[in-house]
Amino acid sequence: MSRIATDIEEPADPEADQPPPRDDHAFLGHPRGLATLSGLEVWERFSFLGMQAILVLYFADTVANGGLGMNPGTAASVSAAYGTMVYLVSVAGGWLADRILGSYRAVLWGGILIACGHYAMAVPTAAMTWAGLGLISAGTGLLKPNVASMVGKLYRTDDDRRDAGFALYYMGINIGAFAGPLITGWLGEHQGWHWGFSAAAVGMTAGLVQYVLGRRHLAGRKHSAEFALAPAAMRSAVRKIVGGLLAVAALATVLAGLGWLTMGRFVDLLTLISVIAPVVYFAVMFRSPRVSAEERGRLRPYAVLFLASVAFNFILFQAYSTMMLLASTNAETSILGFHFPASWYASALGAFEVALAPVVAALWVRMGRRQPHASNKIAIGVLLGGLSFLLMIIPTSGHGGDTYKMAAWWIIGSYLLLGLGDILLETSGMSATTKLAPKAFSSQTMALWFLSLALANGIQAQVVKLYGEVSNPVYFGVNGGIAIAVGLAVIALAPWLRRTMHPVH
Repeated sequence: MSRIATDIEEPADPEADQPPPRDDHAFLGHPRGLATLSGLEVWERFSFLGMQAILVLYFADTVANGGLGMNPGTAASVSAAYGTMVYLVSVAGGWLADRILGSYRAVLWGGILIACGHYAMAVPTAAMTWAGLGLISAGTGLLKPNVASMVGKLYRTDDDRRDAGFALYYMGINIGAFAGPLITGWLGEHQGWHWGFSAAAVGMTAGLVQYVLGRRHLAGRKHSAEFALAPAAMRSAVRKIVGGLLAVAALATVLAGLGWLTMGRFVDLLTLISVIAPVVYFAVMFRSPRVSAEERGRLRPYAVLFLASVAFNFILFQAYSTMMLLASTNAETSILGFHFPASWYASALGAFEVALAPVVAALWVRMGRRQPHASNKIAIGVLLGGLSFLLMIIPTSGHGGDTYKMAAWWIIGSYLLLGLGDILLETSGMSATTKLAPKAFSSQTMALWFLSLALANGIQAQVVKLYGEVSNPVYFGVNGGIAIAVGLAVIALAPWLRRTMHPVH
């Protein structure tokens, strides 16, 4: 939209950036805009995790069955690299919304790119698959970091409903995570993988429609960015961004044509970037003159929690890669006589988080000030993640070949531990991030968190190459053991973390 059009429209809506009136209780006692944003996240997670539940199976399936014929380790590695790219792009998504697009347009264009990506993947050719994954990565990078910030804008600082509102919002995320694999998994394994991708496309389109229809109920709905660059600086930034993207695309095309940029090297490059980015980010914060000595002291414990997040999410993200591969080859796909696609196991994770999140929240309320310190909650989450992998040693051991079938309850039990760990770590980790980040970098706290997720995926992209090369008990035992060691290390550091993490309790 042109600058003139923006200037004409915005004065007509002077409350576009103001929270709704305090008497807006239209959605379960919360502002009506929460229904719009929660609904968008239901469909975004439906499409994203629904697609991800079948993506690694599609990569690993034979060409004759409509897959890409990759070996299991490569399939898991490429799937992890896709996750790395999503979270690396998310770091830039917050900046683009703050400085150029504005939150509403960033989410809108992000959703459009995601939908286009899923529609591209519905076309049964490898080229459209890769194009679709690129569009989804870019779109998720725009949408994901900005929807949460729009939820926050629905409430004034002193509104007691804020925490409960975020709880409802995250409930929507987990509903989408539960429902997505059920639909895409059934279609993918019964009708064809690209039918599953089509369902993801329809889901994202539904989310976009209700987002646009509910726009008038959103704070932050104006077209201009909240901290927009000056016109000349914005034009320069847009030229540099477009020019940079075109240059990278041209270079990648040339290198691919020369045979240098193979899929394996692209995965390695993403892993390298995922390692370098957080190192640079922390170095900038530690050396910045805008960061006080007190704030610098709080960065040290945050670095420990950052690494704990990496260790846990390294396990969590494999719920959609190695665990899906294991379920498809070595797990029973029937319970009490009911048969289901292997990808339905992914829905168990979302179901457990929907069921357990209110229980955990009620427990913390009941315990009050006696509840564990945030660092211990994060440590327990990492331990549960490690235990979810160690549990898999039992059903994968003592078999003469790879043709055995384990009972469904083993994988469901693993996901139960993983879901509970995710609830403990993600909520405490995000809260700690917002409180420990230096004021000068407060608007970029989501970037810090996404970098831990990118690094977890980047490491996973390398480690999962061993899946199928070593025995399953060794693979799950070593990875689970490392997570357990990290969790115990965080617990051992608890006295120091409690001293240095003030004001986090």
